[in-house]
Amino acid sequence: MLKFLAMRVASAIPLLFVLSLVTFTIIQAPPGDYADYIRSQAINQGGASYEEAEAQAQAYRVANGLDKPLPLQYANWITGIVTRGDFGHSLFYNKPVGEVVAERLPRTLILALVCHFLASAIGIGFGILAATRQYSWIDTTLSSVAFLGMTVPRFLMALIMVYVLVFHFSVSDINNFFSSRYGGAQWSWAKFVDLLSHVWPVIAIAVFGGLAYNMRVMRGNLLDTLNAQYVETARAKGLSESQVIMRHAVPNAMHPLIMYQGVALPYMLTGEIEVAIIFGLATVGPAIVGSMQVGDVYVTATFMMVLAATLILGNIIADMLLVLVDPRVRIGGGD
Repeated sequence: MLKFLAMRVASAIPLLFVLSLVTFTIIQAPPGDYADYIRSQAINQGGASYEEAEAQAQAYRVANGLDKPLPLQYANWITGIVTRGDFGHSLFYNKPVGEVVAERLPRTLILALVCHFLASAIGIGFGILAATRQYSWIDTTLSSVAFLGMTVPRFLMALIMVYVLVFHFSVSDINNFFSSRYGGAQWSWAKFVDLLSHVWPVIAIAVFGGLAYNMRVMRGNLLDTLNAQYVETARAKGLSESQVIMRHAVPNAMHPLIMYQGVALPYMLTGEIEVAIIFGLATVGPAIVGSMQVGDVYVTATFMMVLAATLILGNIIADMLLVLVDPRVRIGGGD
């Protein structure tokens, strides 16, 4: 187990390196950079002539290394990460990228983990309920809910939610985590309730999309497992139906879902990012969009690396859980 874990972690390092290179190249592929944003701001807001604005932009490129060849920019960036843990300086936010990540990433991860836990728990529960009541109205209703969750885009659900909240319920501060009176207040139960009142739409939409897959997979696998011979044997021994389902059928039907956890967390993470962009919450999503719009490449590349690392970590955790749940599994010929 430890040998396998060490091998997976070691293999993740060059993979992250390749992903960082590809990401950095793709982000830089479109024409223009942050200096072009400086030039447009100087013309539109500062009233400068094109020549003056271009001179400011070129001076900014030289001062921040944007005039250097792309390979050299990447080499300086990746060297700073490896040697000093320095992800670069955010040109748009005018502070180290690490501070931008430290400010926004925890909020995103907490929301994604909450959504992931709720989607897994509710989806698995719905799947068990639907499978044990096959072809009943409960099965039909839950299957319809799962179908909608898998087919309706989350950004569309978010847009509908924003419209309903703003124009039908007159909610005015949907793009904040707290109301104005709780923004700088100490943590209390009232502040926690206020937080929930602001983030519940994001959680509800992300969970709705996530539980659909969990439910469909759990339902299908549990139906197959309930027809297995060892389940029939358990029934023949006189075990109650609940014992047969929960002690024998459900654990074996969970294996595909455990393997799915490797991509489930990144899926919930991207789901939270999509919804947060629509709601304008100060999480990773708006930061990525904003940095891409102005050419703040270091912020975008760093967040993309974080998402890639989350996907790799999720797959490693899923493999570990699968071995713990089913000792018969042998990974890579390990002991």
